[in-house]
Amino acid sequence: MRSILTKTLTALIAIATLAVAAPAPAQAEDSAYFVMTDITREEFVVRLTDPGKIQHARDLVNGDTVDRPHIIGRILKRQTAYNPRWSYHLNSDTVDFFDVAIEVCDATIPYVEDHLDEAGGAFLPGLIWCGWTTRLLYEIPGPR
Repeated sequence: MRSILTKTLTALIAIATLAVAAPAPAQAEDSAYFVMTDITREEFVVRLTDPGKIQHARDLVNGDTVDRPHIIGRILKRQTAYNPRWSYHLNSDTVDFFDVAIEVCDATIPYVEDHLDEAGGAFLPGLIWCGWTTRLLYEIPGPR
């Protein structure tokens, strides 16, 4: 009995030690936030977490590149603190840039909002959105 108790206690201590030693999840410092628009001139905030994509976005905003100017990503059907005007946002892990994409994922910012209940079916299959006229405007500070 004492051996089982000792092994259990040792295992719990090991788990607690791993939890304390594990790296913390990505914080806001690891993210960058950009305002984008489309032909409707509505604005939408995109959160980027990948350093290469953050640099590409900054290069677009600063005029250092014109390659892959449009945004593509998977929609999450819920509001987020950094984009409170809209009932959806893009999953940061799926955001990327493109030059040309297929028509089935094209829609404007307000059209996605107005038809959000249909997204994921025939409209924006797989919840992939690739607004053909999207473009970044500027970078903003993240929420505090």
